[in-house]
Amino acid sequence: MTNEKNNGKLIAIITMCFIFAMISFVTNMGAPFGNIWGQKYEFAASWGNLMNFTAYLFMGVPSGMLLKKIGYKKTALYALILGIVGLAVQYLSSLYGEGVAVNEIGGVTVCLNLYIYMLGALICGVCVCMLNTVVNPMLNLLGGGGNKGNQLIQVGGTLNSLTATLTPMLAGILVGTVTENTSMSDVSPLLFIGMAVFAISFVIISRVSIPEPNLGKQDGESMTNLMKGALKFRHMVLGIIAIFFYVGVEIGIPMHLNFYVTNLGFEGSAAIGGSLAAAYWFMMLIGRFCSTLISGKVSTSLQMTVVSTVAIALLLIAIFLPETTTLVISDHEVPMKVIFIAACGLCTSIMWGGIFNLSVEGLGKYTEAASGLFMMMVVGGGLMPWLQDVIAKASGSIPSYWLQVAMLAYILFYSVIGCKNVNKDIKVD
Repeated sequence: MTNEKNNGKLIAIITMCFIFAMISFVTNMGAPFGNIWGQKYEFAASWGNLMNFTAYLFMGVPSGMLLKKIGYKKTALYALILGIVGLAVQYLSSLYGEGVAVNEIGGVTVCLNLYIYMLGALICGVCVCMLNTVVNPMLNLLGGGGNKGNQLIQVGGTLNSLTATLTPMLAGILVGTVTENTSMSDVSPLLFIGMAVFAISFVIISRVSIPEPNLGKQDGESMTNLMKGALKFRHMVLGIIAIFFYVGVEIGIPMHLNFYVTNLGFEGSAAIGGSLAAAYWFMMLIGRFCSTLISGKVSTSLQMTVVSTVAIALLLIAIFLPETTTLVISDHEVPMKVIFIAACGLCTSIMWGGIFNLSVEGLGKYTEAASGLFMMMVVGGGLMPWLQDVIAKASGSIPSYWLQVAMLAYILFYSVIGCKNVNKDIKVD
């Protein structure tokens, strides 16, 4: 019986890690696709990403409610169906709407195909929000919480970073150099791969057993009351603010690195920009893998403190390093500061799992409700890169990274002080 239980637990862990990988595959299409739309409509470069993360704002809490009502497995299956639909709608933007004028923005005629793409990005955002709501508490639970729970989240995060590395790199290879003639049809293989993997994932998850710790429990408490209870914990409230900033950091750093290099305008700049963004995600893979080896022994708080400090230092070097200091990549000179920006991936790698782990520590029955609130704040991954884009257009790409430094400073505060649970007197069972 013990062996069967252990085998079931292992299958559940593998399944959750697999879902974790797909989340980043879909999410990280935003930056390379933004390069394509930004060439046609300069103001729309970050719109797809914004729509993807806006979904978290209105779907985070309902996702937490779904966990309690229908369980982890069914929530994941419904999310995968939405993922297939969202990617299919994005593909349709390459077939329909080109030349069909809808409105004007800043004197530029905007066609229907852009709005079709944005709709697809929004649907995909709902998908990954639901999947995120499932995988994080489940991996934390399967690991037993604490440092071991964080260790499992970092394992899933390693696979997440692998697909995040491949997405911009593959998009860059498919596109090469972004021109006025570049369209979504040039990256359609990515969309078809995503749809196929979601379909396969649906079949696999429908056939495995996933633990449902709170499904069917009649504790008499509504989700509203559980959310109110979760918000009584100071470290939870400060944690959801930290995750708002963190996702803005995680997405904004490689996105604007990609934009910055692509806009240098030389032959193959999009491919090099995509490769540097991929290098950032690869550094995240390395960081998460290393964290899985030490998280059972080194506290999450200490890890977070170290990586936050180093990330701030790397960005400050990138900001102040002259653009005339260059290196050669694929026979083209690019500013050396891009290497320091890409290296930030090593630091941001453990922050997602670390912040979640610290935020839900000691919450007990409030964990699912807290997870829903947590997911709402992931909207920062859309709003903060958009804000950075506004700053970049006004003052330049590199000065816009001061926004990243400020957000990392808050994460450092949370890692040292804000993460401490000062509400241990609240009953959680």
